[in-house]
Amino acid sequence: MFYDKSVINEVKKIDALTYLMNYEPDNVVRISRNTYCTKEHDSLKLSNGMWYWFSKSKGGKSAIDYLMIVKGLSFTESIKILLEKKKAEIKNYSCDYKNISAEFVKPEENDNNNKVIKYLLSRGIDIKLIIECIDKKLIYEDKYHNAVFAGYNLKGEMKYAFIRGTNHSRFMKEAYGSIKAYSFKIDAINESRSLHLFESAIDLLSYASLNKDYYKDNLLSLAGVYKPANNSSESKLPIALKLYFYIHPEIEKVYFHLDNDRAGREATYALMNLLKDKYKVIDEPPKYGKDFNDFLCLLKEKKLNKMYRYER
Repeated sequence: MFYDKSVINEVKKIDALTYLMNYEPDNVVRISRNTYCTKEHDSLKLSNGMWYWFSKSKGGKSAIDYLMIVKGLSFTESIKILLEKKKAEIKNYSCDYKNISAEFVKPEENDNNNKVIKYLLSRGIDIKLIIECIDKKLIYEDKYHNAVFAGYNLKGEMKYAFIRGTNHSRFMKEAYGSIKAYSFKIDAINESRSLHLFESAIDLLSYASLNKDYYKDNLLSLAGVYKPANNSSESKLPIALKLYFYIHPEIEKVYFHLDNDRAGREATYALMNLLKDKYKVIDEPPKYGKDFNDFLCLLKEKKLNKMYRYER
């Protein structure tokens, strides 16, 4: 069956929560103010107009996505059902939570961290550092065996979680309601006037694994690459960095360890230019590879190759 493009575009406007609340209300369970799951699948979460099925590492936005991925229907079957349903007036539930800050939903902890430890070791991360982060609740394994990298507010409440698959799916997602201002970081044991910046938690941990004195300085993940617009003011800094400067006015020196790709280089130059009048800024990307985890793994591979040649 053929459907006109305008008809398909109209049907695509129906989000998954709107569909469920109108046509399967008994299948919807409210978890928090604006986060829901379904009775059929408690790992399928809906929030802020999006949905994600954690146990399957699949997600989307529209009701079409939901019907195809969760219900196993074809594209045309999904369109047909939605067109039939749409004949009656429906309430749009997506507008109920637009522009509302999602309440943070902490990923549920697994009863052990075995798969996360194995995964991080495979990425070259130092075992002592892994255990230290687990002890401090900075890293843990969720019930779906993903690695969770946590961030906390000044009260010690978790307000940020980056979830990363420990298999080969390359699944990556921030937990619902995560506030980037509280992204993953490791603070210096004693007061330090230096701050080291990274694009991700894995790169931060890789740098720390290479530098045994990492605890002497502050390490912060920006939770992604960020390039402010030209002639941008300091108010346009990544929110994690902006908050860190506010809490730590003692910072004088900022080291940039962003990726070696184009996005990382452009972000580095833009941010350094933005901060150079107030801070001493130093550009220290990884010497080899795309990022610091690449660099760490390359060095470990080189070391292993040398050991292997020596043993022979």
